[in-house]
Amino acid sequence: MKKRSTADIRQTFLDFFQQKRHTLVASSTLVPPHDPSLLFTNAGMNQFKEFFLGLAKSPYGCAVTVQRCLRAGGKHNDLEQVGHTARHHTFFEMLGNFSFGDYFKREAISFAWELLTSDRWFGLPKEQLWITVYDSDEESYAIWADDIGVPTARIIRIGDNQGAPYASDNFWQMGETGPCGPCTEIFYDHGADIAGGPPGSLTADGDRFVEIWNLVFMQFNRQQAGTLQPLPTPCVDTGLGLERLAAVLQGVCSNYDTDIFQALQREIAAVIQIQDQQQPAVRIIADHLRASAFLMADGVTPSNEGRGYVLRRIIRRAIRYGQKLGAPAPFFYQLLDPLITIMGDVAVEVAQQRTVIAQRLKSEEQQFTQTLQHASALLAEQLALLTGNTFSGEAAFELYDTYGLPLDLTIEICREHNVVVDQVGFDQAMAAQRQRAKGSSQFTVDHQPIIQVEPPSLFCGYEALEIRSEVVGLWCQGERVERIHAGETAIVFLKQTPFYATAGGQIGDHGQLTAPDKRFEVRDTQRYGVAIGHSGCLLSGQLSIGDIIDAQVDSVKRQATALNHSATHLLHAALRQLLGDQVMQKGSLVTAEYLRLDFSGSEPLCLEQRVQVEQLVNDQIRQNHLIQTETMSLAEAKAQGALAFFEEKYGDQVRLLTMGNFSKELCGGTHARRTGDIGLFHLLSESGVAAGVRRIEALTGATALQQWQQQQQHLLQLSALVKARSGQQLVNKVQALLHNQQQLSKRVEQLQENLALQSINQLINSANIIKDVNIIVSLIKNSEVKTLKVIVDELKQRLGTAIILLATVVKGRVHFIAGVTPNLTPRITATELMDEVVLRVSGKGGGRPELAQGAGSDVSAVATALAAATAWVTTQL
Repeated sequence: MKKRSTADIRQTFLDFFQQKRHTLVASSTLVPPHDPSLLFTNAGMNQFKEFFLGLAKSPYGCAVTVQRCLRAGGKHNDLEQVGHTARHHTFFEMLGNFSFGDYFKREAISFAWELLTSDRWFGLPKEQLWITVYDSDEESYAIWADDIGVPTARIIRIGDNQGAPYASDNFWQMGETGPCGPCTEIFYDHGADIAGGPPGSLTADGDRFVEIWNLVFMQFNRQQAGTLQPLPTPCVDTGLGLERLAAVLQGVCSNYDTDIFQALQREIAAVIQIQDQQQPAVRIIADHLRASAFLMADGVTPSNEGRGYVLRRIIRRAIRYGQKLGAPAPFFYQLLDPLITIMGDVAVEVAQQRTVIAQRLKSEEQQFTQTLQHASALLAEQLALLTGNTFSGEAAFELYDTYGLPLDLTIEICREHNVVVDQVGFDQAMAAQRQRAKGSSQFTVDHQPIIQVEPPSLFCGYEALEIRSEVVGLWCQGERVERIHAGETAIVFLKQTPFYATAGGQIGDHGQLTAPDKRFEVRDTQRYGVAIGHSGCLLSGQLSIGDIIDAQVDSVKRQATALNHSATHLLHAALRQLLGDQVMQKGSLVTAEYLRLDFSGSEPLCLEQRVQVEQLVNDQIRQNHLIQTETMSLAEAKAQGALAFFEEKYGDQVRLLTMGNFSKELCGGTHARRTGDIGLFHLLSESGVAAGVRRIEALTGATALQQWQQQQQHLLQLSALVKARSGQQLVNKVQALLHNQQQLSKRVEQLQENLALQSINQLINSANIIKDVNIIVSLIKNSEVKTLKVIVDELKQRLGTAIILLATVVKGRVHFIAGVTPNLTPRITATELMDEVVLRVSGKGGGRPELAQGAGSDVSAVATALAAATAWVTTQL
């Protein structure tokens, strides 16, 4: 068996199946396009989901891919096992071959066996390969035994071993209902010197037998009642883990001992300046580096929610392990260049965005280092006071919610002290917080019935805005119907349509469908698989399948939308010209009223840059370029330098949109005929919407002119108010007014602080002394929160031994500052005192043992809360 590099294995797999007439399909992004049920792409079949569900017809009979996958959130989450086992990863590559009605079990099994065992290909020893099949799948069993010749002793039947009908390691299903079927898996036997038994045995969890290939045969449609209905077109979906196969072909038992990981781990050890590159911490950093870089290349940015939060967890976990190894800070971003070199052609997108990714990794590490130092100190203080070996789930949640310390890091730090975190309590606190915020996951499955319309809709809206067509489908309240009546809302499907369905950021067309005595108002247009649905209301008459109607797009809205869409392309090109090629579109919205473009960027545009962007776009409008469209293959378009975006899904044939030498992008939307049709471009606003993502909103045409005229009118009014004769004089006078206001505000603050400090003697005189402890609990009227902090610090210094709780009301909310002198924190902490108070005013708080802060909305309960605090402190002393 020849030892092969991972790059060679990847290419050999593709070569084999392309020789078997499979169409090579590029990996989709790690962000599943238009699929709210998935957090990340976690399997090779994700991008073909519509084909398997029957929502769209595949343009090819069979395909081969090397799909980038990530499992670090949602249902499939391998984060905790990474680095501690031989084969768990967050990011990995899945080799796959797929058949969409072209071939089935016999060919799929033969292909797999030939590729794995033939000396021309991978040349694995046949005697070291074991097979599993679903217990009742006699066809697959016979193919393996009779056609391939695998000894029956190495073919293992696996039944429903997960406690329910069809709940089996060897029966795959997309969900509780839908396409499903038996699967057969191929295992490699590493030899008797490795612990573990064959699949299906009590010792199957060992490392001796490793699953390398899963062949799924989708031949049934599972009904709501649990029955299996044969599919009219059975399909094949296979998954072969590249990292696992590389380990087998390179003669090692762990994926982390393969060439790519060994090279990465050497670079990590060099940057961190350690000798042992085989320890779990180095493996974790290597895995998380790949995941972080490829997620960022596919448009995910670190944030506190959704995909961005998962990315942030991965980055911070890697940084935490680097710090434990003594890595110089910041270190993580320094590993990006070695990763790009080691991953080679697979990391093209990472290399293209290298500068941006490195900058964000560095920024994340610097930010997290500060957070970790503070939160870890708090955690250490709490662990020092812990009497048992269980750390409170509520305390863990507070560290997460208030200080940004992820639960997994709290667990790891506690584990180092032989302390277990109450994860149930953490989950309960998290659930309570979500309920208060009325938050919910954005990654949910829409359980409404899937609208399946077999005939594809022919879109002819590039050439015409009004055509005659036939009604081929009607859906009302989630059900297929034969007709609808006046007053009913429905979705109408036509044989051909001029209506553009929402895609690429452009909203769907509005308009009407008419015939004698019937009128349907189209309020939205969406795509349902291969069909285009017109959503709206039947205003008059009766509409039935088979009716011939006139489909008329609202031409005014379409034209305005087209102008905004063309301007969006010019805006994107202008940003890249001004800021650099690292700028990439991260989303857009194009309506008849305005346009919105999200793009990669960490810094806001300065006033000069905003003016330059506006000027660049308007220059292209005045040049009146012909807007040209060409249809070609995706490869041809990319060869011409066309830009494609991570959130879009492209077929084999794409539409290339060109505006002079300024903009060249893939786009299926509707556009102006010439750039001059746009008339005028006016930038409304520029703001940040997420970490590393900026947003521009803009207007075009008559709407832009109207907005500009209104702004000119406002400037004239302002000039009159301050008696300015020119634009520069207006700026100077407004700056002077603002300066005066700031000076007055500072004087007011100083006066308030002086008045508050004068009351310190009164507070000291009013202190209750219990067991030699000064207790001050008081409401301070007309005071700012930061003034309360000054008073608390001053009281602590003067009194030496004190517990202080001050309150004030600002803009309808009550604010508290609690202070405890250091010599008392072993008995009472400021955070404990704050917890007693904020619950009574419907609020929340947090802080350190010596100083805590909180706020609440129930101002009427201030007196009750302060009295309760006094009583609680008395009982604790």
